[in-house]
Amino acid sequence: MRDRLILLPGWGLGVSPLEPLAAALQGLDEHLRVEIEPLPALLSSDPDEWLEELDATVPQDAWLGGWSLGGMLASALAARRGERCCGLLTLASNPSFVAHEQWPSAMVGETFDGFLAGCAADPRQTLKRFSLLCAQGCNDPRGLSRLLLAGAPSTPPEILMAGLELLAQLDTRAALQRFRGPQLHLFAGLDALVPAEAAGDLLVLLPDVEIGLIEQAGHGFLLEDPHGVAGAIQAFLHESGDD
Repeated sequence: MRDRLILLPGWGLGVSPLEPLAAALQGLDEHLRVEIEPLPALLSSDPDEWLEELDATVPQDAWLGGWSLGGMLASALAARRGERCCGLLTLASNPSFVAHEQWPSAMVGETFDGFLAGCAADPRQTLKRFSLLCAQGCNDPRGLSRLLLAGAPSTPPEILMAGLELLAQLDTRAALQRFRGPQLHLFAGLDALVPAEAAGDLLVLLPDVEIGLIEQAGHGFLLEDPHGVAGAIQAFLHESGDD
C-alpha cells in the first residue's frame, strides 16, 4: 500500500489539527489515501501496550506519520514493523520530549512535572495552556490556540494523564536508528515545546535522513500552513517511492 499514509495525532487535541493537512495532501495526489488514526484511549502509560494497540489497529504496509506525540509513536511503530512500513514522517516530534543527559534538546524536566501536576489538578486549564504553547511562534497565536482548543475532544482526565506519562517515557532514538525505510522529520524554528536544536541533534544521530527546519513557525505549523507542509511531504513520498 505505497499509496496509503496513516497519520497519528498529538496529545490531548484529537484528530482535528491534522485534518487540513490530510485534505491538502489528498488535493495534491488523488491516488494517495490519507487516514488519521486517533490515539488509543488507554489508561496505561506503558509504551509497549500503546504499540500493541496501534499495531493491531493501524493498517499494515502503509506510510506512517504523526504530529508531536503521534510522530513519536509512529517512529516506534515503524521500527517495530520494519519492512512492513513503507516509510516514516514526523512533524514537530522530538525523539525524547523531556530532556535527559543523552538528549538535552527537549523540555526541562521541572517544566514537564508542572504540566503533569497541572493536568492532575485541572485538565481543561492544562489543555488550554498546551494549545497556547502549540500556537506560540505562529502568525496568529491566539486565533490558532482557540482553534486547537475548540476542536479538542472531551477526553477523560485519567486518559489525558496516561498520555502525558507516556510522553515522558518515550525515547525513539534507537527506533529511528533501527528503521531502515525512508524518513522525513520536520521541525519548527520557534517551537515552544520542541527546541529547534533537536533538528541538528537528530541530524547527528541520523546523518542519512531528511530533516527540515521551518524557521518562522511554531509547534502548530501543520495547521498554520497545511499546503506548504503537504507539498514537502508529497515531494518526500514521491522521491522515496521512486527509489
